[in-house]
This record gives sequence, structure tokens and C-alpha cells, in this order.
Amino acid sequence: MIDAHIHLEQYDPAVLEHMLPALPGLGIDGLIAVSMNLDSCVRTLELARRAPGLIQPAYGYHPEQPLPDEAELAALLRFMEEHAADMAAVGEIGLPYYSRAEALERGESFAVEPYIRLLDTLLGLAARLGKPVVLHAVYEDALAACDLLDKHGIRDAHFHWFKGPEEAVARMIQRGYYISFTPDIVYEPEIQALARRYPPELVMAETDGPWPFEGPFAGRPTHPAMIRDVAAAWGALHGYSPAQAEALLSANTARFYRLHEGTGSLE
Repeated sequence: MIDAHIHLEQYDPAVLEHMLPALPGLGIDGLIAVSMNLDSCVRTLELARRAPGLIQPAYGYHPEQPLPDEAELAALLRFMEEHAADMAAVGEIGLPYYSRAEALERGESFAVEPYIRLLDTLLGLAARLGKPVVLHAVYEDALAACDLLDKHGIRDAHFHWFKGPEEAVARMIQRGYYISFTPDIVYEPEIQALARRYPPELVMAETDGPWPFEGPFAGRPTHPAMIRDVAAAWGALHGYSPAQAEALLSANTARFYRLHEGTGSLE
């Protein structure tokens, strides 16, 4: 299988030293490693060079953090262009739903327009480079993201760990956008309902590691092999065996990220 979304550079290097070589033996043939900012992109690139074929890097700027200044954004865009040939996707990019909600809860104002402009810029780069995009855009932010995807004519969009209103779900399905489920599909009824609703051919499995999970995963470090639990839970909702679910989700991920199935390497 392929973990469709993981923050690999956030893991302790000592953990990765043991984790990465063991993955093929656990049935994990690829990792889509997303980035947070320029420094994160550099670390992701270094990891990808250490494990070519296994790690596919995505470069971007995560929206749940302060905005980059002009110099940092220019350097990030330059880095992404320079490494476009080996970049699986532009990501993680999107809109700051959680930061905005927390600020409003504290009674503080929050200007979302600069984040919309940043997303617009990064989507413009993705369109120009012909790259898929990995989106952090949940709830009502998904509709704003869909508007920008339409503006740039981008069809290869992956809304990771998606949650949102029916209006957004219907629009995303109509456009053929992909979503991915994390291990919380095992224990979250809301996520299970979305999994039943979304077309099987537009679904992938992710961990979003090292983000921790609850339920049966409570207290356990998040590991890429947990996508097999995701596949089994998702498959049970659709009447697939675990093996059938793994094969289908893997094929979807390989197709979306333009990978050679079974190797995890870019086509």
C-alpha cells in the first residue's frame, strides 16, 4: 500500500532509521511525504533522496501557521520550481480553518484573505507545473478551495482527512476530487458516514503521521502500516475484503500520484 499523506520529516530521525527499511516487509511500498514550509521542504527532500522510490516528496506551505513573509515565499516558490521534476505534488496547502476557529473562540479577529491569496499563488504554481495538489481544506473552507481549483483549472486535487458539508461533498464528487481517510475511520461515525457516501474510486488511505489517534490506536505512535487498518475498516463499509480494499485504495493512490504501482516511484 501507499500512505497517501504523512509528515515524515516530523518523525525523530532515530525512529525513521528503523521504520523506513522495515516498511516493504509490512506491505508499505510508498509514502507521499508532505511539507509544512521551506525548511520542512528541505528536510523532506533529504529524506526522499535517502529512500528513492519509497518516499515521494510534496512541497508547499501548511496554512495552520503564520503567513510567510515575501522573502520566504519567494524562496519557497523558487525551491519548488527547482525541484519540480522530482515533486510528486504541491502540498500541503490550503486554508486555516482550525487557527481561525481558535482565534475567534478567544475573541480575536482573524484575516483569512491573505491565506486565500497564498493558496491562490500556490495553486497557480501547481497549474503551471502540471502537478497534483494536496489540500488542507475542511468544512466551509472546502467550498472556497473548490472555487480556486476551478479558477486554475485544476482537476487533480486531494483533500486529505476531509470533513465538510454535503454541498462541498457533492461538488467534490462532481469534479472527481479525491479524499483520504486516516485511522479515525475505525472509530468515528461521522467519518464512516462520509466513507459510505464517497465513490470508492476516489478514495485513498493516509496516516497524517506523526499525528496521534484515539480508539484502538490510543497511546501508539502513528506508523504508516496503520493504513492497512484504514483499508480494512473502509472495505468493511463497502463489502470488500481487506485484501480487496488494500488493492483498490493502492491503485487509486498510484493513479492520482502518477506512480508505478508496486514500486511507489514516479512515472
